[in-house]
Amino acid sequence: MESTSPPHLNLRHLLFSLSMIAILRHSAAASPFPKEALPTKSGYLTVSSTTGSAIFYTFYEAQNSYNKASDSHTPIVIWLQGGPGCSSMLANFYELGPWLVKQDLSLRPNPGSWNTIFGLLFLDNPIGSGFSIAASTEEIPRNQHDVAKHLYIAIKNFIGLDSSFKTRPVYITGESYAGKYVPAIGYYILKKNPSLPVESRVNLAGVAIGNGLTDPQFQVATHAVNAYNLGLINEKQKALLEEIQSEAVDYVRWGNWSKATDARTRVLNTLTNMTGLATLYDFTRLIPYQDDLVGEFLNNVEAKRALGANESLVFELCSDVVGEVLSPDVMKSVRYMVEFLVKNTRVLLYQGQCDLRDGVVSNLAWMKKMEWDAIDEFLDAERKVWRVEGKLAGYVQKWKSLSHVVVMNAGHLVPTDQPLNSQVMIQDWVLERGLFAAAQETETKFNHFKGAI
Repeated sequence: MESTSPPHLNLRHLLFSLSMIAILRHSAAASPFPKEALPTKSGYLTVSSTTGSAIFYTFYEAQNSYNKASDSHTPIVIWLQGGPGCSSMLANFYELGPWLVKQDLSLRPNPGSWNTIFGLLFLDNPIGSGFSIAASTEEIPRNQHDVAKHLYIAIKNFIGLDSSFKTRPVYITGESYAGKYVPAIGYYILKKNPSLPVESRVNLAGVAIGNGLTDPQFQVATHAVNAYNLGLINEKQKALLEEIQSEAVDYVRWGNWSKATDARTRVLNTLTNMTGLATLYDFTRLIPYQDDLVGEFLNNVEAKRALGANESLVFELCSDVVGEVLSPDVMKSVRYMVEFLVKNTRVLLYQGQCDLRDGVVSNLAWMKKMEWDAIDEFLDAERKVWRVEGKLAGYVQKWKSLSHVVVMNAGHLVPTDQPLNSQVMIQDWVLERGLFAAAQETETKFNHFKGAI
């Protein structure tokens, strides 16, 4: 999720009270974790040994037996949630982790999990989010450079937990406001690597962003025309929305970041009021995503104990404090980081077709502005129909290192809406097969995975 998200944050205080009730209701319950649902590793990765600030993590090794931990070629996929300030436990237990929370707050296996053949690492980022610990508000990052510094320390510490991790390719993924986090840490790693011995480098192999907020100046200007073309607003409403969008863009140009963030919030609130939609995250939904279940589940003291989380922390799906600290960062662009990444590694940008916040039109607006010598070839590349098990799944457009995917019948939380298709997408992209295969078929370092599904 990203700023002012997830949908239930508009009722944040009410739901916080409900979470308190949930704590009382479940605190005396037995552990909600079946033994097989426990992460391979979980706990804290120190960011500052001086203050004790740390990033919380859960890691699930690949499920398939031949992708055992000793296999130095098994990819590790890192997931970062958005917000700013939302916990990656949202994705872990509601989107793409191996076990998902049910209505009765028990867990069920997720056949669409992203750790079927990959290791999967969830990080609560930045500090102060989820179960992560910020020693003080002042220590919470206020820009993407500082976000990346903390993430880099945490990732290095994680790799140091097991000698087999050092040679495994790393893919950094995330959604929504992680449209900034992912480029920031990818950029940081690739800038840092050349100065380090090979054995000390992070083996970054690619980055993937779902429904990202990456270049807000261009993205905020798309809401009116997108909603109008979908038949959700009329011309008068479109004109009003465009006025507010222009205010946001003007504030960006003037460098008035807080007012730019406020103007963008007005755009989204106005659009919500105009359309009467249950949520802008998926215009087809009659009710918002029910991700508050994750908050209830993780406020069970036994759940905290099983995960190795600080039991005294009250778990919040999204942190108001972190959101406020990073509020002036919301409208700042990291497009230059993506431009650097696409020249030096592989990049996947994907969006759910039904997302009205950071969806297809929003992302294409900034992608067209990219300074990359192959952008014209990418825009001219064939957009291919993508099918999974014979059924229409979406569309894929690829040129060299850049891939773009539109996922049909999905909103902001693509893995929740299309678990199987999102799983196939990430696996095919990582393994460079299917519609993501190179133009000329060649042997790749992941050939031993082919045919795994």
